[in-house]
Amino acid sequence: MFRSPLPRGAAYAVAAALAAVVVAVSAAIFVGAAGSGEPAEGPREPHRSAAPAALGHWVGAWSTSPAVAEPDTPGGYAGRSIRNVVHSTLAGSRARVQLSNLFGSTPLTLSHASLALASVPGSATAAPGSMRPLRFGGNLEVTVPPGDAVVSDPVDLDVGPGADLLVTTYSPTPSGPVTLHPHARQISYLAEGDRAEDADGTAYTEKTAYWRYVTGVDVWSTEASGAVVALGDSITDGVSATVGANRRWTDFLAARLRTEHGAPRYGVLNEGISGNRVLLGGMGTSAVNNPSALERFDRDVLTRTGVRAVVVELGINDILRQPRQTDPERITEGLRQLVARAHARGLPVVGSTLTPFEGHKGVGPEQEAIRQAVNEAIRAGGVFDHVVDFDMVLRDPADPQRLLPAYDCGDHLHPSDAGYRAMAQAVDLETLRGQPDRAL
Repeated sequence: MFRSPLPRGAAYAVAAALAAVVVAVSAAIFVGAAGSGEPAEGPREPHRSAAPAALGHWVGAWSTSPAVAEPDTPGGYAGRSIRNVVHSTLAGSRARVQLSNLFGSTPLTLSHASLALASVPGSATAAPGSMRPLRFGGNLEVTVPPGDAVVSDPVDLDVGPGADLLVTTYSPTPSGPVTLHPHARQISYLAEGDRAEDADGTAYTEKTAYWRYVTGVDVWSTEASGAVVALGDSITDGVSATVGANRRWTDFLAARLRTEHGAPRYGVLNEGISGNRVLLGGMGTSAVNNPSALERFDRDVLTRTGVRAVVVELGINDILRQPRQTDPERITEGLRQLVARAHARGLPVVGSTLTPFEGHKGVGPEQEAIRQAVNEAIRAGGVFDHVVDFDMVLRDPADPQRLLPAYDCGDHLHPSDAGYRAMAQAVDLETLRGQPDRAL
């Protein structure tokens, strides 16, 4: 049973929206949806409207979680252009971009930013005619305060399903540390000087395996009915997937949602962070890096655009990372807290069992016993609304505490590309459908 996401008095708001449709036009809907300054936790929900679905709405097409402050970047990347390559899971006719300074200790001034389609997958060169300068409240320059984020004004751009996008930023002044998502499994690029609107990628001579500043892309879609957020650790982050091939399990899931008959037409938003835990944040010597799922849930899940469902794949690092959690009930209770917060917004939650890890460095019988106890509680119900049994999907039937060799990337913890595909195939797409009366 889900609690309604609408507060008391929502009926009045709905009635007002219905009345507004009589006099509104689609252009006015765009004006209402396209805010320029956004709060630190991410994009605001798009303007609610009872307009026909054919007019379209904003939906999350790609995202990543800001994970850490990039080491040794107290001055940021002043005087350099950063061209991030990201992969859209939805088609649309307009787009807007979220940029984050979450881990910055000084204001981030961007004097130039752009969005384009890649000429070919993974390329730093833009497709002919696709380069668009980004504005923020009508201005080319924007300053993002420390800990904050902004969303660009919309630009007209025909984004195809499964398209690679180029999000480029240029900062003329020092600002840092840089907000970073490592383990992107995608090659992006750096160039000297302001090359934000260079359609030709020849100036982008330095390759990088990270995403910097960019944390989300929304598209204006007449086909998609929402998005599903995958909240997880390195297995969701896809740290063992083939670089540049988009073979994380979330990519395979996005392909199913785009192509299978009768599937809900959702974008897929990957909010996995390598090493992430349910209960504790922090990584290395930093207490702010790698915020826990409980710390980041509102920002990385609830503020994403058009979210209709959540998939949670978490708990392994609570068992494996120091200080190790030895009480399985504490892990499952943390998972229940995530579910309760999703239910408060009317979102169903699909949760996964913890996948095999015997043979991985540092794993012993005690860790396996805790994993089994968590999985027993998940399978028994009372943690998630629905369960996807990734443990059963990935394990070796002849040795169930280990990954099936064909699904093992080689470290006995992370799946291979084939394993990621099997995970996506195991998701029952019907469990992702949100409440039918929940407006985008």
